[in-house]
Parts: sequence; structure tokens; C-alpha cells
Amino acid sequence: MQFIDLQAQYQHLKSKIDKRIADVLNHGKYIMGPEVQELEQALADYVGVKHVITCANGTDALTLALMVFDIKKGDAVFCPTFTFFATAEVISFSNATPVFVDSNEQTFNICPENLEKQIQKVINEGKLKPKAIIAVDLFGLPANYPEIEAIAKKYDLKLIEDAAQGFGGSITDSQGIAKKAGSFGDIATTSFFPAKPLGCYGDGGAVFTNSDEYAELLRSYRVHGKGSDKYDNVRIGMNSRLDTIQAAILLEKLTEFPQELINRNKAATNYENELANLYKTPKVPTGYESSWAQYTLLSDNREQVMAEYKAQGIPTVIYYATCMHQQSVYAGLGYQEGDFPVAEKLCKQVFSLPMHPYL
Repeated sequence: MQFIDLQAQYQHLKSKIDKRIADVLNHGKYIMGPEVQELEQALADYVGVKHVITCANGTDALTLALMVFDIKKGDAVFCPTFTFFATAEVISFSNATPVFVDSNEQTFNICPENLEKQIQKVINEGKLKPKAIIAVDLFGLPANYPEIEAIAKKYDLKLIEDAAQGFGGSITDSQGIAKKAGSFGDIATTSFFPAKPLGCYGDGGAVFTNSDEYAELLRSYRVHGKGSDKYDNVRIGMNSRLDTIQAAILLEKLTEFPQELINRNKAATNYENELANLYKTPKVPTGYESSWAQYTLLSDNREQVMAEYKAQGIPTVIYYATCMHQQSVYAGLGYQEGDFPVAEKLCKQVFSLPMHPYL
């Protein structure tokens, strides 16, 4: 069986996707064609934000967000240590310093209590200027934005939601109002990497915001810092445009996406019913919905368990075996083993089972 069965998804949507691709080939507008604008509006409608600016990939989406906030050398940007490398990498790429934060034991997401502790530590040390937080919607579950947004406001920090894995997830408040992943913080980002809940057939990403000012900057930065036209360059930007063919594919996938989320949740429920007595299974807090980018279990005998699944033809993958503060490139930041006990323990226990809408 496949860990993520993209072929099954394509066969299900083949005629619609093939027509969309053929339309692009016929009109020949391969860069920033009409499907790109159509997708941006469809994504804005789905998430419930004012502006969506597509780009070349999820890493660029985070980079663009940091450019909007003028993140630079001497700034501290807080992010989880238990995440994919790109979340921390973009901070370093901007010449700022990533400050890592431990995980919540139940959700695996960034821990608000430890976040505030790390912010206070940076303030007390006085070497870096606290500037922003990147919270990750790990494995499909939105982070604890009610608490994180309050912390960001308390310390006057910008908040970026990294919804690369969380697109399709949501949080419903006590008044019954639901907000979708991609609508939290000052700016949110996502990835359309093929393995993501909403993925294309190459690389792609998007940035979400309700700010007219941020949207104008993002549209400029993604095309070489353009002004009134592409030959009027008013700032230093980057080349990060979503291909029209990828936008065309995503339009058909987005139409099917709500049903795929239902299928993912059914699969997660089946896993929970069958496996809760064998392993520590993922928990979704009350009021939250996960898009189940991964279905992740915990085991003290991970290698043995994974070997048993492999013997039955079932693939498993570890997300993630190494925390950010343990990466070789960050050895100079001075972190030590034991600094983030929850995240370090997760790295030794987590493994993920196949998860996709066509299980």
C-alpha cells in the first residue's frame, strides 16, 4: 500500500484535472495566467480571508512573510523545535535568530507556556529583539491560537501561522464561530507540496492575510519587488510565482477537498478505534478539527513496531527524528539535550501510518 496514494486521487479526478491542464496548454499563459487569480480568490473564499497571494512553494511563503515584517539580524523569531526544518531555516535565511520552543505533550504543537518562558528569557538577556512568532499547525491540527495570539499581543510580536500541514483544519470558539487554518495571526502561509492535504503536482505555496498593506507588499516581493509594473522595481524582492498549470490542478483539488477531509477524518476515527488500546494516539482538543496531514502514534518500541508493520506491507514514516535545536547547523546557538524535554521525547517515539483520502 502507499503511504500517501496520490495516484488514487488522480484517477478519481483524472478527467477534470486533465481538462484543466489542457485549458492552460491551449491558452499558453503559463506564468501568472488566469487560473492563478481564480485560485487565489477560491482560496480566500474557502479560508475566509481578504487576500491570498500564491507563490512558488511553502518555504518561500514563510520567507515572504518575514520580508513583510522586515525581520533581520538582531531579531528573535520564536518557533517550535519539533517541526520541519523550513520553519527555522527561513528565520536564519533572514539573518535573524530562531529561538526554539518546546511542544505540548498532547497535541505535539508549540507549547504556549514554554513560548512565554522563552520570550521572557530573550527579553531578560537583552541580546536580541523579540520580533515575531511562527506557530506550526503540526500534522494537520491548528496550534493553540487563542493563547498564542494573546501572548503575541502581550509582547507586541507579529504572529505567522505556518499552515503547511494544517490547511483544512479549524478552531471553533465558545460562541460557535469557526475559523479555518490560514486565517490566524497577522499572516498565514501554506504549502502545496504534493504530500500536503491540499497538494499540487509540483511545488507551490500561498500567503493569507486580511491586511491590504501586507497584501500589496507580498504581491511586490514575489515578483522581484515590482512597483507599478514588472520593470519598475521599488524594493528588493524574489522570484516566487505559482505556475499556472499547478493553479489549474489545485482548483480541481480544492473543489474535492471538503469531501477528502471527511474521508481523512473517517480514516482517523477508524485508526483511533482500532489502535487506542495499543499506542498513544493523537488527540484533537474540543472545538478543533484536524486535516490529518499525518496520523502519528507514539511507542517506546518504535523500531520494532515499524518493522512489524513493514512485514505486513504497511509503510511507516518518522516525522521527526531530530529536533531543530539538535540540528548540526544550530549547534552554535548553545542549546543542550534536556532543554526541550517534551519535544526530545517525541522525536524518540513518534511514527506515522498511511493517511490520505483514498485509504
